[in-house]
Amino acid sequence: MSMRINKYVALHAGISRREADSLVAGGQVAINGSIAAIGALVQEGDSVTVRQKLLLPATFSYIALHKPAGYVCSQRRQGDAPTVYELLPQEYRHLKLVGRLDKDSSGIILLTNDGDFAHRMTHPSFVKTKIYHVQLDAPLQPLHQQMISDFGVMLEDGKSQFLVAKLDSGESSTPIQYEITMHEGRNRQIRRTFAALGYQVTALHRVVFGPYQLASLGPRQIRPLEQTE
Repeated sequence: MSMRINKYVALHAGISRREADSLVAGGQVAINGSIAAIGALVQEGDSVTVRQKLLLPATFSYIALHKPAGYVCSQRRQGDAPTVYELLPQEYRHLKLVGRLDKDSSGIILLTNDGDFAHRMTHPSFVKTKIYHVQLDAPLQPLHQQMISDFGVMLEDGKSQFLVAKLDSGESSTPIQYEITMHEGRNRQIRRTFAALGYQVTALHRVVFGPYQLASLGPRQIRPLEQTE
């Protein structure tokens, strides 16, 4: 069974196909001792080297983590704020974050050592649905809800548009929450969009990232995943 060289390198080196393409284009990948051409095929039994080092099959891990608010998505502490890596068992601390949530947000984040998977989950060309539950400091005016959902709000980095629906808590004493459905994820986009209309997001919680759901995963808990992308 054959496989294109960029896919083979991405899968076995734990990098994205774009990074693998760069390595191949730069003449840093060889098949059976010969520099690999772009689009070359790797056959079963072939020896592939990257920068003269033999590329061995990698074992990939995929996990979901329920990130609590107050943790930063970074391998290093930023001031006094702890990082999500402090929540992980040692055997998962080599994994890389797939997308991020800001310190004050909570919900599902993914980690893996499969760079190709991470690329498919985060690059804008691969549309992934993300669903958030958001609480505001004041009830959202119907006109503003329609504006965000139907027309979008102009921000400094372009128009921001996503679907906003009111969540019915069933209790009058419970703060009103809204469900946000979107297919992009620019930096602090939800918070900036509401701020542009005079609201402050007081809680932001991601419950869906592509095909993966938070479901019953409790705060600080992890769940191994099967690759479905």
